Amino acid sequence: MGSRDADIDFTFFRPTTVRAVLDALTPAGWSAEESPGHVSYLINDADDMYDWSAGTPELLDEVLAELDAAAHLPYVVGLNVYEPRARTGGMLLFHPGRTEVSFNPVIDRRRIPAAPEFTDLAWYLHALVPGLVAAGLKGYEAHEIRH
Repeated sequence: MGSRDADIDFTFFRPTTVRAVLDALTPAGWSAEESPGHVSYLINDADDMYDWSAGTPELLDEVLAELDAAAHLPYVVGLNVYEPRARTGGMLLFHPGRTEVSFNPVIDRRRIPAAPEFTDLAWYLHALVPGLVAAGLKGYEAHEIRH
C-alpha cells in the first residue's frame, strides 16, 4: 500500500526567524504548545541526527532564542506548531539561510473527507498563508507524495 507524505515549502523574501514565523501565526490561532504543557523543537547541528527535544511553554522564549541563534544558521532547526480549534498541527522546519521553511502536517493530519487517503493541503494553506504574508512570504509549493 505504501505511505504518504505531505509538505508545504514556503519561501520568504528575506531570511526569517522562528520567532517571527510563530508571531505571525499566533493571531491565526497557532501555538507552539502542541499538547498541554509540551513544546517540541529541533536543532539539527553538525551531528545531523534530527533529534527532537521537549520543553514547556514557560521556556518558550529561551527555546526561540536558541533556535534563532546565529550559531545554528547553517543547520536545520524546527518547531512543532498546533492549531487547537482545528485539532491539527505539524513541524515547521527552517532550512539553512532561513529563506525556506517547510511545514509537514504530521500532528492529527487533516484529510480530504471524500478522499481520506489525501491530506487537505488547501485547509493548511488557508490557515497558514495569510499570517505568513505579513512575515514576508514570497511564495509556496505544496506536495503530497506516495511512497
